[in-house]
Amino acid sequence: MTALVRSFAATFLLLVPFAGLSQTQPTASEVSFHFEHPGLPVPMFTLTVDETGTARYEAEEAATSRGAPDADPPPTQHISRTVTLSKAATEKIFANARALDRFNTACASKAKNIADTGSKTLHYSGYGGDGSCTYNFSENKRVVVLTELFTGIARTLDVGRRLDFQHRFDRLGLDATIASLAEEVDAGRAVEVSVITPTLRSLADDGDLLQRVRQRAARLLQAAQSPS
Repeated sequence: MTALVRSFAATFLLLVPFAGLSQTQPTASEVSFHFEHPGLPVPMFTLTVDETGTARYEAEEAATSRGAPDADPPPTQHISRTVTLSKAATEKIFANARALDRFNTACASKAKNIADTGSKTLHYSGYGGDGSCTYNFSENKRVVVLTELFTGIARTLDVGRRLDFQHRFDRLGLDATIASLAEEVDAGRAVEVSVITPTLRSLADDGDLLQRVRQRAARLLQAAQSPS
């Protein structure tokens, strides 16, 4: 009987550490970027990324105003999308977030009389703790890298929505929009073009569109599918 009790106690002691471990496992880590600037076509958006590269884009897009100049601002339309970022972009986001102590640092510039470029908040949650910082303008190079990356992804998604709309209702507008997108990609203002792969493929495969629209869509699609 004593041997049986000892055996049970030994087994219990072995299991206890594993039981405690399962209860204290860290949650999945996420980095988010929140942007607000009233008066823009997209006055507010949040882009949240986890370490698998899955990103959630939540935005408020201003409706086109057709009223008098002094009329009330038009209502906004909520946009919600889930996309997958490249491994390179995901690693860059988390490497910079951790190098910035998970945003437990001062991001905002102390310089005075800086133009209002919108309120921006970087936030980290998950393994290692939480943190956030808010700024209009930052001189920190890592913060600048993240700002340009997140706004570049948002820009690609915004243009992708416009291309989808024009493909259905305004095909004559596609030429200028996709030409502008190509220029912004070359300049680095629009990034992670793979997030609008379905849009580009639908344009490239539509034989009723202008040839140069299809060709630009095909080139952007090829670039998006090329390894980083």
